[in-house]
Amino acid sequence: MDTLELILHPVRLRIMWALSGGRTRTTSDLCESLPDVPKTTLYRHVGLLADAGLLEVVGEQRVRGMIERHYRLRHDALQIDLDTAQAMSNEDHRHGFAVAMAALLAEFNAYLDRPGADPAADRVGYRQGTLWLSPQEMEEVAGELLKVFRARAGNGPTPSRRPHVISAIFFPTEQRNQDDGGS
Repeated sequence: MDTLELILHPVRLRIMWALSGGRTRTTSDLCESLPDVPKTTLYRHVGLLADAGLLEVVGEQRVRGMIERHYRLRHDALQIDLDTAQAMSNEDHRHGFAVAMAALLAEFNAYLDRPGADPAADRVGYRQGTLWLSPQEMEEVAGELLKVFRARAGNGPTPSRRPHVISAIFFPTEQRNQDDGGS
């Protein structure tokens, strides 16, 4: 199974999100974070991700006679670079988007099902807008957003911080105008 196939699965995406932000977790921790995922399913998917090198074992401890592993996400192994994206078919992109949306919906439902969930107080947002951009402007916007995200990417967990899912989706809504060369 290649990296793209591994990533494009709703349960594996949710495991990776649960380990994002530099968090280290055991499979028991993951079971608590993803209570709607059967334990056997979660253990199997953690094993697949670890075997593929997407998760690394950063510690082990003996718990009740068993070895409990602490996993961390290897961000360097998760990059879908430009060459990989260009090699993906439209069906691969369609599948990837559907899986990502399914994982996002599952995460949102899990949030809403938590005791005390308060979308207004938590400033939950799901807005959509359209920007008219040339290819160069689109690159600039992507770069600006990346700069904003990188400024906070090193934040670690603290008593006052909670992890937040931020999902940016970009795609053109109309066909290129052939008269202007697509710009």
